[in-house]
Amino acid sequence: MPSERHQIGSLKKYYLLNAASLLPVLALELRDGEKVLDLCAAPGGKSVALLQCASPGYLHCNEYDCLRLKWLRQTLESFIPQPLVNVIKVSELDGREMGDAQPETFDKVLVDAPCSNDRSWLFSSDSQKAASRISQRRKLPVLQKELLRSAIKALRPGGLLVYSTCTLSKAENQDVVRDILNSCSNIMPVDMKEMAMTCSQDFTFAPTGQECGLLVIPEKGKAWGPMYVAKLKKSWTI
Repeated sequence: MPSERHQIGSLKKYYLLNAASLLPVLALELRDGEKVLDLCAAPGGKSVALLQCASPGYLHCNEYDCLRLKWLRQTLESFIPQPLVNVIKVSELDGREMGDAQPETFDKVLVDAPCSNDRSWLFSSDSQKAASRISQRRKLPVLQKELLRSAIKALRPGGLLVYSTCTLSKAENQDVVRDILNSCSNIMPVDMKEMAMTCSQDFTFAPTGQECGLLVIPEKGKAWGPMYVAKLKKSWTI
């Protein structure tokens, strides 16, 4: 099925999305009236999916990259009906600064972090681009942890945060989450075994490392992913 072209003033009928990309959205357990932050929101598919799960009181879609921000705006214009526009804010802030800009503001935060995007490697034969990605891959865990710490600051006590990537990299997945859990005393992991059991018919999950999240592995007949999802809760400080 082809993607529909963007047309100003016209809403699209469908959005093509890898099925595994819905897992971070479902893990967030969004409820009506909640304040939600999508910290790295472009291209906007997860933001659209969030609005299909519930009616948030406020949805803040942030994207720092100017080209991806344009893509995000087009997605929202193409899928969000006018009555919902008033509950959405779009910003272009460095995600690492969001926590200081809006401390303890949001009930739920989604951090779909920049990552090495293993799935895109399947469709790329550009050796120069591959060399650049390998170089960037070493730096990504630092950025991912900085984004998570900022998101934690922006999350209210008692709120939920979901961290996701589309890479198989342990350094960008479990290691990032473990570092956050070890360094942030007010953050606790949320068990995701129930989600894994519920979705096991449709997705193949890595058999190990689930104490820090779920990793969807593509396989023949179930070509979804890769997608890593971890769920964290911010406790009340005493």
